[in-house]
This record gives sequence, structure tokens and C-alpha cells, in this order.
Amino acid sequence: MTGTLGALRIVHAHGDRVTLTEPTTGVELFSYVYGPEAAWEAPKPYLHPVRTLAGDIVTDYRPNDHRWHKGLQLTASHLSGQNLWGGNTYVHGEGYLALPERVGSMAHVAFDEIDADGDRAVIAERLTWHPYSGEPWAEEERRIEVHDIDVASGSWALTWTSAITNRRDEPLLFGSPTTAGREMAGYTGLFWRGPRAFRDGRVIGPRSEGPGLMGQQAPWLAYSGEHDGADGHATLLFAHAPENDHLGERGAHPAHWFVRNEPFAAVAPSWAFYDELELAPGDTLRRRYRVVVADGAWEREEVAKYLEEHPW
Repeated sequence: MTGTLGALRIVHAHGDRVTLTEPTTGVELFSYVYGPEAAWEAPKPYLHPVRTLAGDIVTDYRPNDHRWHKGLQLTASHLSGQNLWGGNTYVHGEGYLALPERVGSMAHVAFDEIDADGDRAVIAERLTWHPYSGEPWAEEERRIEVHDIDVASGSWALTWTSAITNRRDEPLLFGSPTTAGREMAGYTGLFWRGPRAFRDGRVIGPRSEGPGLMGQQAPWLAYSGEHDGADGHATLLFAHAPENDHLGERGAHPAHWFVRNEPFAAVAPSWAFYDELELAPGDTLRRRYRVVVADGAWEREEVAKYLEEHPW
């Protein structure tokens, strides 16, 4: 299905992907890929390629170091003993092991809405989460909204909302390699893998900067990198919605950030960095995030100004 609905252009290749194009620049902002993928890589939908309004790609896909890293995706690295992240599984005291019997998947069920109106667009999807054995452990309602497209400033934004309901008759335990015993490897949840050129990029938080922000709490984090094959930089801003705050042993935390700028560029607002998150049978875990994709290397003041001008 192809359609021009308002200003944005949506193309839906059924069974494979949905692409969104900004008409003023002619840039395809992203593809949302939901077609089947290799089982070892924990199949799940993802956004790739994601582009700035200048047309530069700011995501990576199946890099040789981690074939299961694919653009921007929601994952669960440790879920009640299963690995919905992909690849090897971290086992405390033994390291990363090839345990295919622990690798699960997230499966597309249906789209409830694919639409655009002016300079806004929405993809609303239902998914199911599965362990290796295949039974449904969780149901997810996902909504990806594109908004605040500003060609003059070279930025656009998406809001990713997920509501995950436990369909087991026992709790779902969301964890990470850190909750399993590996220090500073709290990756899980929404995960961005940057392009190879973004290695050694600049990491900025509200009060400090650098890879030392790993495992820290902050309402937002920005990552700037320099392109290969094109002059200039791009900045990705990741922000938590206020309602994401929740109480744990370490107090209220709008985010514990997983962030690396070497040996590769990656950001995840982890929902289980230090402590497991328990979801009771029938309960729903809701999270909402904003990702801003901007041309240029933004400074802290530019990020703060943007967030002030674009409140939740």
C-alpha cells in the first residue's frame, strides 16, 4: 500500500516494512521492519535505516561485532531466564555462552493504525513476546509517533510508547547482564546502535558528559557523532517521559543509562540496569520515550532549549 496522507508519505510493503518519507527534503526518515529474521538474532521489529533530514544514516544494522544489533529496537536481554536480545547469553561465572534454547522472539501480530496527518505520523502495532519454546509470555501494544519535523533547524522527533502485559501465570522478571553479575552492562529496553563512524562520539547529559554517564540517572542523554562520507555531525537525543519514573531499591529513577562510545556507539534507557523489574501476572509495564534526530553537533544548551520548547 502506498499513500500520501497530509505532508508525509507512507509506503507499506505488507509483511515486510513501513517506510516514512518527508516530502520537502525527499528523505526517507526510516523504515520500520517487522518481517521475519534469523532465529539466533532474536527476531523483533526495528527501525533501520534512520536518517537525518539531510539524508545521513544514524543507525547500524547487523554489524560484524553484534549481528543482532539492528537500528533502534525494543529488546529484553534477560527475561525470566530467556534472551530476547539475540546472540550469546551472559551466564555469571561463565561469560557469554551459545545457548540457543534461551533465545526468544517478539512477533508482529497486526497494525491497528498506520496513518499521517500533516507533519505527524503514527504506527500502532500489536506484538507478542515468546521464549524459545514459543508460547506467548507477553502481549505488547506499541505506538511510534513522528512529530516536530523542523526542516529549517534540521531536526525531527519520534515518540515510542510500549505497553507490555504479562500473560504468564507467574511473574516476568526483566533483567540485564548487570543484574546477572556483569558490571556496567545493564542493557535492555529501547536500544539504539549507532553507525560505525559514530565510535568515539560525544555523550552529553544534563550536568556532565562522557562515557562516565554509564549507569547514571538522568531524564535525558544526547549522543553526537561525525559522519563518514559526508561533512558534518548528527545528534540523537534520548529522553524519558515523566511517567516513566518508578520506585526501586535505588529510589525513583527516570533513567539508568546504558551508553558506550567505544568500541561502538550505543544508547539504551535501561529499565533494569542494577535491579530486576518484576511484572506480576496480568500487570502491564508502560514506558514512553522520545528520540530526536538532528543535523549538527548540539551543545547542552541547545538540548535544554529544545526540551523547554517541546515539553511532554
